[in-house]
Amino acid sequence: MSDHDHPSHRATKVGQVKEITSLSNPVIKDIRALSMKKHRDETGTFLAEGLKLVIDALDLGWTIRTLIYAKNQRGKEQVEKIAALTVARGGLVLEVSEKVLTAITRRDNPQAVIAVFEQKLAPLGGIKPAKDDTWIALDRVRDPGNLGTIIRTADAAGAAGVILIGETVDPFSMETVRATMGSVFAVPLVRATESEFLSWSKTSSTLMVGSHLKGSVDYRTITYTEQPVVLLMGNEQQGLPDTLAAACGKLARIPQTGRADSLNLAIATGVMLFEARRHLLSLDEPGT
Repeated sequence: MSDHDHPSHRATKVGQVKEITSLSNPVIKDIRALSMKKHRDETGTFLAEGLKLVIDALDLGWTIRTLIYAKNQRGKEQVEKIAALTVARGGLVLEVSEKVLTAITRRDNPQAVIAVFEQKLAPLGGIKPAKDDTWIALDRVRDPGNLGTIIRTADAAGAAGVILIGETVDPFSMETVRATMGSVFAVPLVRATESEFLSWSKTSSTLMVGSHLKGSVDYRTITYTEQPVVLLMGNEQQGLPDTLAAACGKLARIPQTGRADSLNLAIATGVMLFEARRHLLSLDEPGT
């Protein structure tokens, strides 16, 4: 097959790649509006940046609504391949100027490839934890950097997913997605009200471990090996409310010394998560 017969070149030839240099283009205005939660909610979409990240998302079965790439990426094999795939699946492909990319990402040195994806949130009712599953439940998490870092850490530790309880920061905001470093595509996200979560916790046969400043149990002394575990972490400012604390099988604390009287939420979650999964994590040599 010659270059000209390649599907990506055929797709380009028939005008399915739109060239845009103007910020006033209505399609670009719509994409820029995805910086607002209201517009993300209305469209059920969000923005993610970076070629590797876009490729990983496609491999994991996510749907690209719109692929946007810088003019200087034209003809690059991986970009052409993604463009052809996007067109084949009914998506839109835009070739844009550096000025347009900068405006969309709100960054001076934007990634050369960005994409609009369809959001995915799983319902809590369908979650049936298996024995070695570790779920992270976050009560009203407020900071996008914290949430993104926790999703990335959940991915690294092999957690089953992240449950968002109550009014949380949007997991699909640009700040959160950036902080996940691509893990937003690999980690199942679940949204629930407090009452839905409490009902689910009663029937899910999990060990619920709550992180609490008044916790009486050292988090390292808990047996995490006998049933699925839910690590329940409180809000950055207020910690766990009594209603959620009462639902926990264990209220744990991370021993600390020194002047700081608390840990950042993402750090505390990471510390507890790696302890809860210690029996499942090893430094196996590649290929063994």
